[in-house]
Amino acid sequence: MRDIIIIGAGGFGREVKQLISDINQDNPSYNLLGFIDDGIDKGTLIHELPVLGNMGDLKAMDSSIALAIAVGHPATKRNLANQMKNFSFPTLIHPTVYPLGTNVRIGNGCILCRHTILTCDITLGDFVILNLACTVGHDVVIKNHSSFMPAVNISGEVTIQEGVYVGTGAKIINDLEIGENSIIGAGAVVTKSIPPNTTAVGMPAKPLNK
Repeated sequence: MRDIIIIGAGGFGREVKQLISDINQDNPSYNLLGFIDDGIDKGTLIHELPVLGNMGDLKAMDSSIALAIAVGHPATKRNLANQMKNFSFPTLIHPTVYPLGTNVRIGNGCILCRHTILTCDITLGDFVILNLACTVGHDVVIKNHSSFMPAVNISGEVTIQEGVYVGTGAKIINDLEIGENSIIGAGAVVTKSIPPNTTAVGMPAKPLNK
């Protein structure tokens, strides 16, 4: 059993706690010590686990402890990972995600939530979040720090650049590219490639701003 701490004690942090509990029921792997959160008092109990302190407290802890970054915002996630480079970040995959498709490669620190589906020939970079019931089609590349909220559908031959955030229920059709640091609004249907640093919403999705 490997010691692990969750960074972020908000709603997604609590969901990641449940994900780790589900992993342990299927295959005991982690000893969950508690949460790190800059906005909650040390010692506060959340779902029967303590808040162990803030990021300053974490930096003083043993770097053999594994970390899970339960933060959806890509830039914040990137910043936290860069601060904690001496720690390890296991990828957490809910048991219902298995079996993975053929030739699926997954980086470090990823979180794949319940009922997500990955088909074949897929590459996920580091610190990618696929929330509940996402689907990822063939020949998709998702680069570091991107986050996908529940029920996002990504068709085949799509490239998602670094730091992209995709809202709940969005759909991305085949053979497109989403530029780095872009935001796709909830429920959007993306039918054309999206440039970097762009927010796009609607059906079909259209840029609001850069």
